Amino acid sequence: MKIKIINTSRNPLPAYSTALSAGMDLRANLTQPLSLKPLQRALVPTGLFIQLPAGFEAQIRPRSGLAIKRGITVLNSPGTIDADYRGEIQVILINLSTDEFIIEPGERICQMIIARHETAEWEETDALECSERGEGGFGHTGNK
Repeated sequence: MKIKIINTSRNPLPAYSTALSAGMDLRANLTQPLSLKPLQRALVPTGLFIQLPAGFEAQIRPRSGLAIKRGITVLNSPGTIDADYRGEIQVILINLSTDEFIIEPGERICQMIIARHETAEWEETDALECSERGEGGFGHTGNK
């Protein structure tokens, strides 16, 4: 699949790290380091603009290494970029650690996954078919 992209940053285009990677790392488009204090959040620009085909979305997810090692995650994870959005991709990062974190210019801050989606149509009804689960939810299957 080919996706049109404009890159206004000095960073390379997003790329897959391995042949079977699902996500591409996005980098911070900063001119100077950005400090994230504990529990602070920031909107971090990437300098990227994309044009997705109809029926697809881009999902923005945390990088597992930043999450486990530094406590940095994407606040609205997964963030969704719709096919009709043409603005800059910006990432809401939050520092959930007890230490200050410095985001360096060009640092890999999240991953982006391109995913197909369906457009649903509602069909109103007076009853739903029964299922084995029924109305059970919120831990109904137990703790083990």
